[in-house]
Amino acid sequence: MAKSRKNTLVLSILFFGPLLFYLFLLTGTNNFAKLPVLTPEISDVKDFSSKDSVSLKNNISVLCFLGSDLLKHKTNALNLNEKIYKHFYGFNGFQFVVVLPKGSERDAEQLKKELGATYNVDKWHFVFGEVAQVKEMFDSLNSTYTLDDYSYSPYAFIVDRELNLRGRNDEEAAEDGLLYGYNAESVATVHQEMVDDVKVVMAEYRLALKKNKREI
Repeated sequence: MAKSRKNTLVLSILFFGPLLFYLFLLTGTNNFAKLPVLTPEISDVKDFSSKDSVSLKNNISVLCFLGSDLLKHKTNALNLNEKIYKHFYGFNGFQFVVVLPKGSERDAEQLKKELGATYNVDKWHFVFGEVAQVKEMFDSLNSTYTLDDYSYSPYAFIVDRELNLRGRNDEEAAEDGLLYGYNAESVATVHQEMVDDVKVVMAEYRLALKKNKREI
């Protein structure tokens, strides 16, 4: 009987432990380390064409540049969909934004259908602009990364509600010690680094809302 209770306790800890830690991040009042702002006030995507009215302002966004041959890089989107999107799409003001060159509309529709095979993808947004417009948007991130000739980057970026690019400033392996974006080609990077950082930004926002309510 004692052994059975012990096994039940262990299983309960394994099952509920990560959930309780996640809720602690979102609702706690502890002074956790905030995710640094690496580039303030990047460009918005309001001037890009899209089916919906899309803006980075007042949203917590995962921003991607999948290029004109985006179906070759759909694994990036699938990784992000599985490791990030499915955990956070229920939060108000959270979205994914994929910036693409014009002419990619049909492939974007196909990719969105594939992503939607498992989850509600209403918060996946695809926006389209001229190649120069896409590059200008990417350059506003002021990162050490570059787009290739197809307007593609393997990196996904976290942008907060004030259009600030968030990332890490203690990465020994990263250039200049700064991690501007997360390599979405790597499941390990998305799972081990990006998930945690999205949680932190979400928690910051929740704590800010609580603080504002107390001050009213």
